[in-house]
Amino acid sequence: MDTLPTAVAAPGTGSPGARCDPRRLIPRGLIAVVAGGGLLWSSFPPTDWWPAAFAGLALLGWVLAHRNTTVLGGLGFGFVFGVAFYLPLLPWTGALVGMVPWLALSTLCAAFTALFGAAAVALRDQPGWPMWWATWWVAVELLKSAVPFGGFPWGVLAFGQSSGPLAQLAPWGGPSLISFTTTLIGFTVTAVLVGPGPHRRRSAVVALSTALCLAALTGLAWEPWRSDREKQTLVVAAVQGNVPRLGLDFNAQRRAVLDNHVQQTLRLADDVRASSAPQPDLVVWPENSSDIDPLINNDAAQQIDTAARAINAPILIGAVLSNPPQSTDPRSTSNTMILWSPEDGPGARHDKKILQPFGEYLPWRGFFRLFSDYAERAGFFVPGAGSGVVEAADVSVGVATCWEAVFDRAPRESVRNGAQVLVIPTNNATFNETMSRQFLAFAKIRAFEHRRPVVVAGTTGVSAIITPDGRVVDETAFFTADYLISRIELNDELTPATRWTPIIHGVVTALAIAALLLAAIQRYTPSWRKSSSG
Repeated sequence: MDTLPTAVAAPGTGSPGARCDPRRLIPRGLIAVVAGGGLLWSSFPPTDWWPAAFAGLALLGWVLAHRNTTVLGGLGFGFVFGVAFYLPLLPWTGALVGMVPWLALSTLCAAFTALFGAAAVALRDQPGWPMWWATWWVAVELLKSAVPFGGFPWGVLAFGQSSGPLAQLAPWGGPSLISFTTTLIGFTVTAVLVGPGPHRRRSAVVALSTALCLAALTGLAWEPWRSDREKQTLVVAAVQGNVPRLGLDFNAQRRAVLDNHVQQTLRLADDVRASSAPQPDLVVWPENSSDIDPLINNDAAQQIDTAARAINAPILIGAVLSNPPQSTDPRSTSNTMILWSPEDGPGARHDKKILQPFGEYLPWRGFFRLFSDYAERAGFFVPGAGSGVVEAADVSVGVATCWEAVFDRAPRESVRNGAQVLVIPTNNATFNETMSRQFLAFAKIRAFEHRRPVVVAGTTGVSAIITPDGRVVDETAFFTADYLISRIELNDELTPATRWTPIIHGVVTALAIAALLLAAIQRYTPSWRKSSSG
């Protein structure tokens, strides 16, 4: 990492960082960013120590704000920080397919924090630089959530704050506002501690004031989108049938998995008849609960019919359908949630629109099969279309199937199209409990963001019922057969985040680019004028 003493000085040259020998910055900086990345990781589930994010970001900020850290040094330090963060965050990605995919994905994600590091060094002379750094962090998160192969939002800072007070900001600006505030607080700590320079102190005051104003929103009970009229309610059940064993052989156990979900639904029906459970209006099964296509397999259809009639309620089942109409490839399948009525059988459906690369489909199949035999096990799923809403029990039910829920646009589209409750069916049988806990954090933020109850139904867990304020009222253990049932309060009002998130993203991106262009102009214009006048 390039740490030349001739680099453009950050404001406040009297800071403690300015007295550090440039030759000692590399080892000190590496220690700081590795520790910072580890602290940031610990803010996410399963550790869930959300305040650690501020300390981790402050350590990164200390290194990037040092006057001897150049843009190239920022690139390197940002990369190491990213590796220290993503390696412990994502080991579940390689638990079954080996270390190469895990290391490759972690390295790719770290490239985005490297980009942030370079931009941060370029922006550190700007007044209020912690705010510009926070803006750039969010812009980089948005980029990472879009490319490559559709993006990978895992590691967005907001989802490490799902158990903390900043989660209350979600309805005002979505995950991006939470990430912005988290980074702003962390980098403001850097600005306050780095040194007494007057310019730097002014930046710290401005940034700290902004952070405090945003944080104050978390304590406000004022919710202008909420009305006092009586809310409609729904009794919903989530069934977790479990699988015979975890791993990539899950799909070879298709009949056993279907039978498990039928049996748990029959158990629920028995409890309803015994008055130990309320009669549900809707039952939700997980993604892949019927990998046997029930539209062409009579035996599977009969099993689902038996369950629906026993419980006397529609069941939203997760099915894999063969040869969907949107594709001419005979190998193609769709990941579909079907509303199965006890009277009429299959009805409304949601075809998963955002597919998981390297799992449900394989981009560049011929290329990636050179690196891993598991490439051949990737599916041939094709994306569907639709509104993201199915009508069940006179309620508009928003559906975001597993991978879709980690992207802002899928739950938002469902709510914009009238969803009063969000259902997130998922299949985590190929992963582990750590991944499931991290996924649950996404669901909690979605509940906050749209002020909707969220029902998570997983094959192996963690299934949960979440209130619109992000509170988990009930959840299952991992790798068990169980069901959850609860009366939830529906909502049809729109939060600012639901209405304006795309605009917020556009403004953040434009501000980030404009700030960097301004910094470049300020840095190079004096040299150009000097050479021209000579």
